[in-house]
Amino acid sequence: MTVFLGCGFAAKYPEGGGNYSVPLQWMLGLRRLGLDAIWLELLPATADAREDESRIRIFQRRLHEHGLKGSYCLLGQTPASDTHDFGAMRCLGLSRRELLNRLDGPNTLLNLSYSLHPPFLLQFERRIFCDLDPSEIFYWMTKMEMGQSHHHEFWTIGLNTGAADCRLPDAVAASSVAASPCEARKSAPDALPKLTPPTGRRLQWKTFFPLVDTELMRPEPLRRGPMKFTTIGQWYWGGGVEVEGEFPDLSKRFAFEPYLDLPRRIPSATFELAMNLNRDDPEIARLRERGWRVVSPHRVARTPASYRSYLASAAGEFTAIKGVDVAWRTGWLSDRAAAFLALGRPVITEDTGAGKYLPAESGFRFAHDLASAETAVKEVMADWPRFSRNARDCAMELFDSAKNLRIILGL
Repeated sequence: MTVFLGCGFAAKYPEGGGNYSVPLQWMLGLRRLGLDAIWLELLPATADAREDESRIRIFQRRLHEHGLKGSYCLLGQTPASDTHDFGAMRCLGLSRRELLNRLDGPNTLLNLSYSLHPPFLLQFERRIFCDLDPSEIFYWMTKMEMGQSHHHEFWTIGLNTGAADCRLPDAVAASSVAASPCEARKSAPDALPKLTPPTGRRLQWKTFFPLVDTELMRPEPLRRGPMKFTTIGQWYWGGGVEVEGEFPDLSKRFAFEPYLDLPRRIPSATFELAMNLNRDDPEIARLRERGWRVVSPHRVARTPASYRSYLASAAGEFTAIKGVDVAWRTGWLSDRAAAFLALGRPVITEDTGAGKYLPAESGFRFAHDLASAETAVKEVMADWPRFSRNARDCAMELFDSAKNLRIILGL
């Protein structure tokens, strides 16, 4: 069986080492399981052909650096479109013929965040929707067709999905999964399935832990100097969901506001934010006035290797989470948190309802306000070796990529 990993967000963001690291964890886990795994990366064309070619070269180099030279097909799409027509795509890496040969045999698609769309999506025998952001995906699935009517299985990292206290909206799909082209031809030789908008069939979601390859991400000794707590992300966020008639601010800027005095509370530690901010953004000065160091993720975590190194440079992660995940009790945890754990770095964050799915000694400490965050940081600093061991043990037990993929694939 061939397992295809569908991704549409790595190559178009070459500066994001953490972004690349998400599908990389999946691919390395599939390789550890001994599977024939192919990374399918969709890259829509832009108005800058030279920039597009640069992104292609960077993507290829990133995969070659991790032993994936013969295990990918980059699908160049010109012009960019939400309709994915394989016949009009440029294939780099695996050839078109090689890809079609694998599609002729038993195969499964792990479609990350609905990266691959019809009609190309329908070429795959078993189609699994893998959700990485439950609050937004679930919400928009109530409003529009996001591929849910064309997948056979639905998996989410919203660990609390389906629980009594979870307030995620019911994602819906058409009454039946669209057939693959070969199935369609048997019943209607001249017809292919058409996109059907959601009609109210409630999706049945299964849950998995964010993936980290525990062989790639290994513990490192704590570095000398004051303990540093950091995180990486986008300070501003353009996504949105409707909550009681309003669209709340989902940005890190808003989420961090209650915690901005943390550096003043614990002057013996260093608090750093690797946030994607323009150099002249006044937010940088505002954060520095409150005691935060601010660095560019494009400088400190531009590649998967530098991303790993940057996480390991810290004693642990401190981060706030967009409020809708906390309010809706989605059970969301980040892939970045999983990476911190695997490196033996504890994580201090807000509880989205995920805490009850973790062991008592997990390497996580949850905060809900400035006082509880201060307590959590001081506890980690006072007994860092124990928290570090717990973090690594938890990553091995729950977040390991091969273990989670074995469950998702039913191996």
